[in-house]
Amino acid sequence: MADIFPSIESPDSIGFESFRDAASAVARLEHIYDRNTAWLRQRFEAVVNGQIPDGRVRACYPMIRFVSTSHTAIDSRLAYGYVPGPGIYTTTISRPSLYRSYLREQLSLLIHNHDTEVEIGESDVPIALHFAFDETAYVDGEAVENLPKALRDIFDVPDLAIMDDAIVNGTVELHPGAPMPLAPFTGPRVDYSLYRLQHYTATRPQHFQNYVLFTNYAFYVDEFAAKARQMMADGNSDYVAFIEPGNLVTYSGDSTPREGSAPARQPQMPAYHLVRKDNSGITLVNIGVGPSNAKTITDHIAVLRPHAWLMLGHCAGLRNTQKLGDYVLAHGYVREDHVLDADLPTWVPIPPLAEVQVALEQAVEDITGLDGWDLKKIMRTGTVATIDNRNWELRDHREPVERFSQSRAIALDMESATIAANGFRFRVPYGTLLCVSDKPLHGELKLPGMASDFYRRQVSQHLEIGMLAMERLRAMPPERLHSRKLRSFVETAFQ
Repeated sequence: MADIFPSIESPDSIGFESFRDAASAVARLEHIYDRNTAWLRQRFEAVVNGQIPDGRVRACYPMIRFVSTSHTAIDSRLAYGYVPGPGIYTTTISRPSLYRSYLREQLSLLIHNHDTEVEIGESDVPIALHFAFDETAYVDGEAVENLPKALRDIFDVPDLAIMDDAIVNGTVELHPGAPMPLAPFTGPRVDYSLYRLQHYTATRPQHFQNYVLFTNYAFYVDEFAAKARQMMADGNSDYVAFIEPGNLVTYSGDSTPREGSAPARQPQMPAYHLVRKDNSGITLVNIGVGPSNAKTITDHIAVLRPHAWLMLGHCAGLRNTQKLGDYVLAHGYVREDHVLDADLPTWVPIPPLAEVQVALEQAVEDITGLDGWDLKKIMRTGTVATIDNRNWELRDHREPVERFSQSRAIALDMESATIAANGFRFRVPYGTLLCVSDKPLHGELKLPGMASDFYRRQVSQHLEIGMLAMERLRAMPPERLHSRKLRSFVETAFQ
């Protein structure tokens, strides 16, 4: 990489080494990353203490490099775990210890499916100083401001030009002969999101589980927390801990948190984690209201490569035959949220995923005790419209009602299509189960007393359905859950 600075101070270079064992390859990634980030932190401390270098200080991300020389015959049922053809494929890696299980799985598949080696070494992509610190680290701002030289003249800082979503959006432009992407996210892009997760949810990235529930009402949080605390107090479930904002940790067999401290104020989108040892537990995030929040949080959670995410929330029922408390299982979306228009055009269909749809419907059957024709009394499958105007009711009704009718929409909300579309975009299995809380087109609005009674009746059942659906999805092999519907013509080898 060309550089305008007269001198660059870096740790000793580490060359590429070949591996056929995924665990050994990941250990090498961890060694390179840990050494380079520790070196940056040490150099930063020296600079703060007055040891100002003449040139620049730099350390780089570790890299995975994979070379394919033939069009290998691959099991056509697979959605990931292979490269599409001959060439050189690379990706930079951040926080390999956080991604240890994921990296071992992806590299094992690659080595097995192609019967060849992977190479691990050091890239030429700089690690921004900010990302060399833990996301909860505190740096003395006054000490930095008093430096005789601007911090960005000494260390690399985050560069937005190398942390976009061109790979997942399918818009990446490769120069002739340039390596092709091996993973959906690069090291800098991962780092950016890991830091934002702590900011928005007040919990550390390592606490997030592989099955994520999103909700737009705090009532679901209260119910989830109550269920989780009871599980911890009972101490007889597969869940080993419950983690709340502030990284408050309550362990199984206990009734009070033993680690962390409650935040001074609630974060914008608080996250709660019901933890299993293999990270196959359930995370619940209260995203609040609106498509902007829905996009923001899914943009960041996507880098953790969860196995599924589901939207559980309230919606406006659009059909007169619906009753308050009825369920809506989305199998299609009208996308009028607009926040993803530049990343995923609205002409792109967001298909229902059979595995997720079946898990949700079976969970409703199990919890309500209804099935077949009787299930239709309380649940309707159809199109959900997501809109970015919370007060759409105040507009001339002829326009929105005509669109809802033409699209066959049965429910309206402000988040579901965004979460589903970002799931499609990021190759994360998605689904939506909503609960009808009002029917504005038919004069049934929520009044305070009615709402309280509705919430008491429905929130607990709705959440129980969502959690059971996640447990059903967890029982599926990952290669079955990660549908080929989410993959394009030419895809990254990593899920």
